[in-house]
Amino acid sequence: MRIITLNFNGIRSAYNKGFLEWFGTQDADILCVQELKAQAADMTLEMHTPPGYHGYFHYAKKKGYSGVGIYSKNKPDIVIVGLGIPQFDAEGRYIEARFGKLSVISVYLPSGSSGEERQEVKFAFLAAFMPHMIALKQSGRDVIVCGDWNIAHTEKDLKNWKGNRKNSGFLPEERAWLSHLFNEVGFVDVFRKLNPTLEAYTWWSTRGQAWAKDVGWRLDYQVATPDIAAKALSAGIYKEQRFSDHAPFLVNYAE
Repeated sequence: MRIITLNFNGIRSAYNKGFLEWFGTQDADILCVQELKAQAADMTLEMHTPPGYHGYFHYAKKKGYSGVGIYSKNKPDIVIVGLGIPQFDAEGRYIEARFGKLSVISVYLPSGSSGEERQEVKFAFLAAFMPHMIALKQSGRDVIVCGDWNIAHTEKDLKNWKGNRKNSGFLPEERAWLSHLFNEVGFVDVFRKLNPTLEAYTWWSTRGQAWAKDVGWRLDYQVATPDIAAKALSAGIYKEQRFSDHAPFLVNYAE
């Protein structure tokens, strides 16, 4: 079972850069996407349902903003759109598809990098999302939460960690939230389970020569319950082509 997650930074932009052609070669079972920056009316047929896939989306109310989606080869038993929290559901940040005992979720956590007001929104989201994650863990289901978490967990997860200790995405409170999710709640960072020491990134600033110099951040994760995490065989970050300021993150799981 191959699952890919990618922040598009605009689905129309990513498709214009050849994403669909690349995706067609990947034989993925599920693709989780974030930051559609589109409404339903903006989506072409191929954006909504690529050949061989079903598409499901949570659009933001604000045009050209946020939005998440899940593409799957098999039709889910049920699709849950939103967290049931109006403040965050208006921003199109959560969608869950259930296949038997397996839940696959696409999530896009707020960024706080634009200022204090958005950082407070991010903290509010984290406070509301933790009980939801605990409930998922206690549900007895196999759960894989894919997406852009907008947090680099450890010093191995961003190149310039010393210069970012007071910046959104690497704040002590954000990192502690992830530590609690992994160490106390019991979710598994699949990439880090497979690559305990590897320094690899999924997002690069458009400023300077961040991409060329590989000065990046690992912001995109597949976070899983222990049983399904134990089935992860390999993980990779695809960097041969650029569809976005993020790179696709792929994990192969044993069936």
